[in-house]
Amino acid sequence: MIIEEYIGSELDSLSRSICATPETRESLDAFAKANFGSMDYLLTQMAVQYGYTLALNNIKEKLQDEVNVGGN
Repeated sequence: MIIEEYIGSELDSLSRSICATPETRESLDAFAKANFGSMDYLLTQMAVQYGYTLALNNIKEKLQDEVNVGGN
């Protein structure tokens, strides 16, 4: 499996997980503020998934930049 396919499959799995992965830092912060700490385990999982999504998207962008530079 090539790296782009792996990243795509990981991002897809996050969108189908039992816990919603926040789209933005603002939505994660809003959830944290709204629940007053009553769902700390869920909040932790959401934060982990958000961080993983950011990391995968950063790697994906870096790979695309490398392809674009190498292709010119």
